[in-house]
Amino acid sequence: MSVQERKERERAGRERLIVATARELAEQQGWDAVTTRRLAERIEYSQPVLYSHFRGKREIIGAVALEGAAEMASALRAATSTAEGPRAQVTALARSYLDFAARNPAVYDAMFQLDGGLAFADEDTPEPLKDGFAALLETLGEVAGDGVHPALFTEVFWAALHGLATLTRAGRLPPEVTGPRVELLVDRLAIV
Repeated sequence: MSVQERKERERAGRERLIVATARELAEQQGWDAVTTRRLAERIEYSQPVLYSHFRGKREIIGAVALEGAAEMASALRAATSTAEGPRAQVTALARSYLDFAARNPAVYDAMFQLDGGLAFADEDTPEPLKDGFAALLETLGEVAGDGVHPALFTEVFWAALHGLATLTRAGRLPPEVTGPRVELLVDRLAIV
């Protein structure tokens, strides 16, 4: 291994450590607790080293969002791959999405609530975000119905899931009724 390859590997390792530490801190104490000073202390590197990887908290949030989008896409695909038939696949997708949001609140916030400097619904949208949407579209596009654009249907269904996730987490909807909400959503919106 060349010196340059070793340096690149070490740099990538530091970057992964910064992102993992930011996620951990955000999940434990919220995003307000994630500062470059605290991150530098936790990873035992100086703030200038942190800034050599990320220009600030916004870029760190963006990195967490990209990582989270890839994880969510993987979870959605895993959930739908074992379900038999369209109704079961849509139900599994909805449950997996809501479960991901509930288990990873800080990551979910980085993906959809906070400014991570990422472009959405744009040609400049980073690939992990596109893939996250594609993981929804793969299942939902199949049940969009005649005359309904699959991507548009997916956006509406996704918006409903996001609303359920956000309102449940905020204590506006009781979590114990999530199952019946998913069934209603599938029955009335997906009609599969």
